[in-house]
Amino acid sequence: MLEYVLMLVPVVFLVGSVYYAYKTVSLGKHTRKKAVTRQIAAFVLVGAACVLGSLTAFAAPTEAAAATGGDLSKGLGLLAAALATGISGIGGGIAVGNSAPAAIGATSEDPKAFGKALIFVALGEGVALYGLLVSILIINAL
Repeated sequence: MLEYVLMLVPVVFLVGSVYYAYKTVSLGKHTRKKAVTRQIAAFVLVGAACVLGSLTAFAAPTEAAAATGGDLSKGLGLLAAALATGISGIGGGIAVGNSAPAAIGATSEDPKAFGKALIFVALGEGVALYGLLVSILIINAL
């Protein structure tokens, strides 16, 4: 039961920080830029606390970990695979988000530029596919 309560603490903290940011911006106490900066800081702090908490909890070998074959190296490998996929997905989204509107604008001015514009959009999507490929290779190596 205690594990479920501890899992809710980061969720409650993040929801509370979102509510606080919404209220401060709507009341005019903070600008949107300052609220977004605080939200990013809150997400980073909660993420670091969760990762460090899980690393310290599983650092010492236990009988249950030995029985199931789990250890710290396997957990860190899965964490590396998740980070490879997540960060490359974010990077690919940023790349496509910036190149797709430019490609649409270039195509509307000159329909012959469609092929060139599509290549630049596909290059941004390739970043996410490379991250997914790396994470598959990491998981297969475990």
